[in-house]
Amino acid sequence: MVVGGGTVVAVSSLGSDERQELVDAYVRAWAAGDYAAMHDRLTDRAKNAESAVAFARDHRRALATATAEVLRFGEPTERDDGRWTVDVAVRTRVFGTLRGPVVLPVEEDGDALGIAWTSELVFPGLKKGERLRRTTTLPERASILARDGSPLASGPDRSSPLAAASDIRGSLGPAPDERQEALRKLGVPADAQVGINGLERIFDDRLHGTPGGELRAGSRLIATARPRKAPAVRTTIAPSVQTAAVTALAGRLGGVVAVRPRTGEVLAAAGIGFSGLQPPGSTFKVITAAAALEAGKVSLGKRFPVQTAATLEGVDLQNANGEACGGTFLEAFAESCNSVFAPLGAEVGAARLVKTAEAFGFNQPPAIPGAATSTIPRAGEIGDDLAVGSSAIGQGRLQATALEMATVAATVALEGRRPVLTLDGRRIGERAESTRAVSARTARTLERLMREVVRSGTGTSAAIKGVPVAGKTGTAELKQTQGCEPPPEAPGAGPIAPAPGAGCDGTDTSDTTAWFTAYAPADDPEVAVGVMLVGQGAGGDTAAPAARQVLQAALG
Repeated sequence: MVVGGGTVVAVSSLGSDERQELVDAYVRAWAAGDYAAMHDRLTDRAKNAESAVAFARDHRRALATATAEVLRFGEPTERDDGRWTVDVAVRTRVFGTLRGPVVLPVEEDGDALGIAWTSELVFPGLKKGERLRRTTTLPERASILARDGSPLASGPDRSSPLAAASDIRGSLGPAPDERQEALRKLGVPADAQVGINGLERIFDDRLHGTPGGELRAGSRLIATARPRKAPAVRTTIAPSVQTAAVTALAGRLGGVVAVRPRTGEVLAAAGIGFSGLQPPGSTFKVITAAAALEAGKVSLGKRFPVQTAATLEGVDLQNANGEACGGTFLEAFAESCNSVFAPLGAEVGAARLVKTAEAFGFNQPPAIPGAATSTIPRAGEIGDDLAVGSSAIGQGRLQATALEMATVAATVALEGRRPVLTLDGRRIGERAESTRAVSARTARTLERLMREVVRSGTGTSAAIKGVPVAGKTGTAELKQTQGCEPPPEAPGAGPIAPAPGAGCDGTDTSDTTAWFTAYAPADDPEVAVGVMLVGQGAGGDTAAPAARQVLQAALG
């Protein structure tokens, strides 16, 4: 649609070359969105009438109202009256491409020249005193589909025949404050229901379609458009795996996430798998082991003393339930010996421990929009050897999601490369982009360690007949239970840091979060999982069997 308008101005007596240079510079700044440079080229009177902040705000508001995406400018031409005409084409998301002239008045401003700007010059076709305004409506929201094309959310009620879809689908609601401006630029009405979380939030921009409505300059109608429903959005979610994840969670507070290592496809997510943050407990020992292996501090055969606790900064860090363990590094990992890994973490040091954790994805915004970031304090903020040792066994101030721990397993499975995860069905079957976290050699050693956990260690309840499984258990404290008496066989008489496990007497399982991270088949990985169960005891007792269910479903 063609729109037009004009402004009456005084003719400048200065040279045409100077006027063209001014107009050219103004248009270049406009094309670059440099509103400060545009404002600098106004006359003093225009600057006094409109501050630089208000000038930029008015231009951005006009573009957002029109849902502008791209502006293109023709060559400025001088008119007989001394004004300059610039043809402007505005490609909008809702109203197509709007074309029209903007007539720039150039006036003498002392010894220089300036643009005698007025508010109608923010957009082509506006007349004096007019402002752009629009009314828009959304089409019916597009459906969300599983990887096999079955609906996860469709129709006005966002229903699905798959009961387990409710855990991943998400919900609709009013736009949060931080998203309102971006949605307005897309033409979404202020009172629209938008995706708040889950798949509805992740794919919101692709689900609400193209709004329709009217664009007016003052009372004049200058453009109309009909709403257009978006095509259905296919995801990577596998219904059978999603159902298994929800079933494994069994109504408990926690999260379950399953991914394909090679492609980064998220196959399932249940509960608070994307958002719930908890100390990862001994699942973090995968990262501690990686850091120690990369630093040359350990090998599979290195031996450690068999003991019930290790002392750091005068404090004893117990093994789970005060058990004695040690032996080779392989055995210590399989039995999840705090007495080995806490001092090993201190020996590795905070800097390398944090660097390795970040390589696995900690302190990095996840590729899944809206997912929580798993965190570890910066090296200089962790503290003394006790704090580093506590971090090395997944306690201290560490926080992780089931999504992150599934990523850790996928990284080991992918021979040390951390895959970029996706829910986008357009990426199904494509090899994931990835970044090197640890060497392939270290990853192969980690696989041996994790296979031993499931073969003979704390994770035997995740074993699948005929399928090699690599995994790691974790049991993270939810609260300090100071005052526990050391068991009779515990060396030393110093204060005891409660064991990551049950309560002091081994009977209270509500004080710990159970974890398990794994992938299978270990020799040809097809799926990796992260399981977190809040207040559910030891990881080997509750999280490992849950992970087994999901692994089996994914392996078909």
